[in-house]
Amino acid sequence: MSQKVVATNRKAKHEYFLLDTYEAGIVLKGSEIKSIRAGQISLAQAYVSINDHEAWLMNAHIAPYNEANRFNHEPLRPRKLLLHASEIRKLYDRVRQKGATIVPLKVYLKGGLAKVEIALARGKKHYDKRAEIATRDAQRELDRHYKQRR
Repeated sequence: MSQKVVATNRKAKHEYFLLDTYEAGIVLKGSEIKSIRAGQISLAQAYVSINDHEAWLMNAHIAPYNEANRFNHEPLRPRKLLLHASEIRKLYDRVRQKGATIVPLKVYLKGGLAKVEIALARGKKHYDKRAEIATRDAQRELDRHYKQRR
């Protein structure tokens, strides 16, 4: 099955250590899926919350669909995620630990359905981010040096 990536959370890999990833379906209204297919979704402030044995995608902004008129959706409404009960239990147990959270990484279309890739993550400290930037810059310098020597 082909996947068309609609939106990515580029800050997630910079802000968090990603521990486990999961694929979840999203419960959407008609105007929301049309807006997602048009690429009108933002995951910049989004996170996943677990309440009453259900996973919810919070603060994901799906722009209103122009042709929907008065039947349009609320852009920031919570959206239920479709996961197995065992996965939700595992995520809930891990989130209760200090420093763990669940972040959405990307939204994509798979077989005509909207899916979200979520990750169990632990926040990075400021010095972790600096060390990552330093290693990336050093690798870039090495690549540049070897490219010039060829």
